[in-house]
Amino acid sequence: MAFKIKTLTEYRDSYQKSIQQPEAFWAEIAENFQWKKKWDKVLEWDFTKPEVKWFQGAKLNITENCLDRHLETRGDKTAIIWEPNDPNEAAVHLTYKQLHEQVSQFANVLKNNGVAKGDRVCIYLPMVPELAIAVLACARIGAVHSVVFAGFSSVALASRIKDAQCKILLTSDGSFRGNKTIELKTIADEALKETPSIETAIILKRTGGAVTMQDGRDKWWHEELEKVDNNCPAEEMDAEDMLFILYTSGSTGKPKGMVHTCGGYMVYTAYTFQNVFQYEEDDIYWCTADIGWITGHSYIVYGPLAQGATTVMFEGIPTYPDAGRFWEVVEKYKVTQFYTAPTAIRALEKFPLEVVEKHDLSSIKVLGTVGEPINEEAWHWYDKHIGHGKAPIVDTWWQTETGGIMISSLAGVTPQKPTFATLPLPGIQPVLLDDEGAPVTGSPAQGKLAIQFPWPSIARTIYGDHQRYKDTYFSAFTNKYFTGDGALRDEKGFYRITGRVDDVIIVSGHNLGTAPIENVINQHDAVVESAIVGFPHDIKGNALYAYIILHEGVDGNDALRKEINDLIAKNIGPIAKCDKIQFVPSLPKTRSGKIMRRILRKVAADELDNLGDISTLLNPEVVSAIIKHRV
Repeated sequence: MAFKIKTLTEYRDSYQKSIQQPEAFWAEIAENFQWKKKWDKVLEWDFTKPEVKWFQGAKLNITENCLDRHLETRGDKTAIIWEPNDPNEAAVHLTYKQLHEQVSQFANVLKNNGVAKGDRVCIYLPMVPELAIAVLACARIGAVHSVVFAGFSSVALASRIKDAQCKILLTSDGSFRGNKTIELKTIADEALKETPSIETAIILKRTGGAVTMQDGRDKWWHEELEKVDNNCPAEEMDAEDMLFILYTSGSTGKPKGMVHTCGGYMVYTAYTFQNVFQYEEDDIYWCTADIGWITGHSYIVYGPLAQGATTVMFEGIPTYPDAGRFWEVVEKYKVTQFYTAPTAIRALEKFPLEVVEKHDLSSIKVLGTVGEPINEEAWHWYDKHIGHGKAPIVDTWWQTETGGIMISSLAGVTPQKPTFATLPLPGIQPVLLDDEGAPVTGSPAQGKLAIQFPWPSIARTIYGDHQRYKDTYFSAFTNKYFTGDGALRDEKGFYRITGRVDDVIIVSGHNLGTAPIENVINQHDAVVESAIVGFPHDIKGNALYAYIILHEGVDGNDALRKEINDLIAKNIGPIAKCDKIQFVPSLPKTRSGKIMRRILRKVAADELDNLGDISTLLNPEVVSAIIKHRV
């Protein structure tokens, strides 16, 4: 691809151009794609409204860029490798030609069931090839997809369907997750009692479990495919037409339906995929995320396919049938780029090294992390045991709202530094602000991270609630997008994300950020991961409560609690010592790997009667274990 950055000098030149002439810069990148009509204007924006429009007047279909344009030169190349939950089940390899045919055919199924341009389609499927096919089929006909992670509860599913007023639900009889079978259809049926907008549910056979089909509403996926052919011309879309809605589980309030549009999102995800991962034609790229969250949308489906890549989809979990599964898959497909979450790395780090060492990981050229900042200890383990000190690690910072990677090294091209996301990508203009909103100049520096200029994949609004979009992202600081994160900038201009700025606890009048304390705790040899919250204290106002995961076989006793507090006192000061330390099997996390501190705060404060919906967590079962053993 013409826009691949290969050297540090090229990065600096690209970055300078992207800041000085942003419209010319992005127009040049956009020329690499197939447009039905070119744009009249590259960018129009006003962060006070807030309103952002990229490639105005341009017409395209994103699936023509992900599929059709590759058919001549890459028709027989593998587009998707699907690795099932059970390693004994056959994997699926879909070429670009096969994927094009299956997407076109399922697009006709949607049309046959009354779905038209602009209609919302809810997709509640496990990580099977049909999930990617369904996403692309919606985009092919101009329907708006809203993927809901297949681990979410009926309540979470219903609220998302209702908010988007979806017309059709795509789901399956069930799903496999490790050694468990989940009855998705039963969960969906419960949700559909509350969602009058759904006219049809199309059900994929995955587990073969018994399901109840409702006459007039429920149809079998395979039977619907038999009614249509695989010829489906792509719908012409405006660059600013809606491509998808993706709900983020906010720490408070109802989920926010982030709206992403066709043109800018395509250009930015393809550009960042190519450059961050330094993808080459014969590489095998694997992002372990679920398509139910933004990483899967941008870096399993749209970004890689727009670049003609081979992308791996994995149905299972990292510890099934054993803790070597990730490494077995890397070896099996000779994966070259491996992109996962620090949560997964820390979980796998707990197991004996033999689990890793029996697999050949020599194919790996690039390692990546996403979802949260990676702590130093996990970074070094990943570097040493997975990358063998030879594979650069891209520590990518971005959000559902940003659509694509914002701050990250480019693998092997720009410098890396443990725990630092490092440099902004071309087109991204970060700024650190103090509490009054004044820029914090110079380096090193610390402040609240905001972005002062739009980029092509920025979310355009919250579905049905533009005021909330404005209030959440554009009201804290005038004319800037506020990320909600704090950051450090070192003397070289590298950025390190320090965590949500609301994770500051005032203890005896001292402002204590949770991230620095957690970093100290995590340095202890016995500790895998920790989370700090505040709880009310008669004298201090607030005191600190630590939830700590220990390595297997370590005894969580009072002597260890003292050691940890001594470490905190030594590194930060006695004021940061924890009043309560609870050793826990795991921490409650969102699907994107963020610790759900709201729940931990309530447990620490003994407010157990209003924990909210915990079904959307990655591991809801851990909450009761934490409550049972609270100190």
